[in-house]
Amino acid sequence: MNKPLLARLDRLLASRVIAIVRTHSQDDIVPLARAIVQGGIDVLEVALTSPGAIAAIGQIASEVKGAVVGAGTVLDERQGQAAIDAGSQFLISPGFSPRILRVATKRGIPYIPGALTPTELITIFEHGLREIKIFPAGSLGPSYIRELLGPFPNLRAIPTGGVTTENARAFLEAGAVALGVGGALTGRVPQGSYDMVAKRTAEFRAHLDGRVEDQ
Repeated sequence: MNKPLLARLDRLLASRVIAIVRTHSQDDIVPLARAIVQGGIDVLEVALTSPGAIAAIGQIASEVKGAVVGAGTVLDERQGQAAIDAGSQFLISPGFSPRILRVATKRGIPYIPGALTPTELITIFEHGLREIKIFPAGSLGPSYIRELLGPFPNLRAIPTGGVTTENARAFLEAGAVALGVGGALTGRVPQGSYDMVAKRTAEFRAHLDGRVEDQ
C-alpha cells in the first residue's frame, strides 16, 4: 500500500470512531452529520441504504467543516464510483468485493471491507488489506476481537454493529483500532432532535476518552 493511502487510513482511524449515519429521511442526513461533528466525532460513514445518500455525501464534504466523510454499505463498483465522484473520502462494505477495491485503489482512497470469520479474513489479507470491519461484532463481544488477534496479529480490526457506550472501551482494550458506531449516537432519536444527537455523541466521545467515570 502506498504512503499517501496509508496516511489517509491513519487519519481515518485517528479518532478511533467512525460514526455511521443511517436514516430513512433524506432531510436528516446532513443535520445528523453536523450534530455528530459538533459532538466531537469528525469521521462520518453515510450508509448508501439511506435515501439521497450520494447527494448528501457531496453536501457534507462541501458544507460540514472538519468532517471526513465516506460511504458505507457499498455493495458494488458502481456505487463506489458514484460515492467517490460525490466527494467520499473512503468506502466501507459489509463484506469484501475485489471490484470495489479496484475502484478505491484507482482513485487513491481507502477501502475497508467487512468480514467475520477467519476464512473471510484470509481472503482479504491476500489482497493486501489489514484494516477490516468486523461485522456484526456486538453479539460476539470484545473477546472475539481478542481471539481473532491470536492467529491474525496484523489485523487492524474495526468492530461494527452493536457497539455501545457500555462496551466501546472494552473493544478497544481487546485490540480494536477503531469502532463503527451508529445506533449509540442516533438510535431512537425523534426526527429533528439534533441537539440530542450532539449530546449523545459528546457523551460517547468523553466516555471513550476516559473523561467520565464508568457507569
